Amino acid sequence: MDLNAFAAEIGGVDAGPVTVVGGRTQWDVGGRPDAGTREVRAPVGVVEHQPAELTVRVRAGTRVTDLDAALAEHGQFAALPLHTHATVGGVLAVGHSSVKRLGHGPLRDTVLEIRFVNDAGHLVKAGGPVVKNVSGFDLCRLFVGSLGTLGLIGEVVLRCRPRPELSHWMRGRDIEVQALSRSLFRPTAILWDGQTTWLCLEGSAVDIADQRAVADRLGSWEDVEGPPTPSPDWSRVSLRPSALARIAPPFLAQVGVGVVHVPGPVASVTLSPEVAEVHRRLKEAFDPGGRLNPGRRVS
Repeated sequence: MDLNAFAAEIGGVDAGPVTVVGGRTQWDVGGRPDAGTREVRAPVGVVEHQPAELTVRVRAGTRVTDLDAALAEHGQFAALPLHTHATVGGVLAVGHSSVKRLGHGPLRDTVLEIRFVNDAGHLVKAGGPVVKNVSGFDLCRLFVGSLGTLGLIGEVVLRCRPRPELSHWMRGRDIEVQALSRSLFRPTAILWDGQTTWLCLEGSAVDIADQRAVADRLGSWEDVEGPPTPSPDWSRVSLRPSALARIAPPFLAQVGVGVVHVPGPVASVTLSPEVAEVHRRLKEAFDPGGRLNPGRRVS
């Protein structure tokens, strides 16, 4: 399916409510679309990878693991969370950065261009395939985390990065995580559950050995395959570092990022009147008829 066929399948305002389905790995984030909402799928495939420019054009229905494998052939990667079966459009619509956000940066910084279908069934382009090209309002950042409520993503251009020579995970107990964070040079990830710390270092063998020596001065470590995975029924909350002392285990904190995973659902975020009004005006401007993912709520 090409982008024009995708737009035609979504249709115009008379075609009724519609949502795009990916791998359903985070389908409940923001609430499910209302009953009766028509489901469509985004086009699939890596359209163009330009290794010299560190960019890739990929269609939204492509699995993130397939994209990662294609980029790996040229020694590159895009900083997307690699959820099994998840699609590129799906992870961008949800907007959750990978567990390596500390080193790789937020997900929204990866997106250079988005082609989406608006509520009238028209293809719209935002951004462009170079880093310094945005003037005015940055719609690409707006769409990351919008849950498909402003437009339905069909294709994106992503920023790529050189793939690190090595990626190494370690686990230690009773580590002072703030001291660890201050002492290391650009760690890729630091996770902490109140007792155990998981640390990811990436780079050359020499770089990792140097940083491992720094970490060894702060405690004892063992090599592990990777980090723990929070249960699917856990929720994500944003907290200041000082607030961690008031949280009772179990939890899993992404140190230096402000994201904490906690069991079960959390209370809905109450937006300030000013922020709620911005949300209302954006929805009114992009989808006045409310046909795009009705029932989903961005908070």
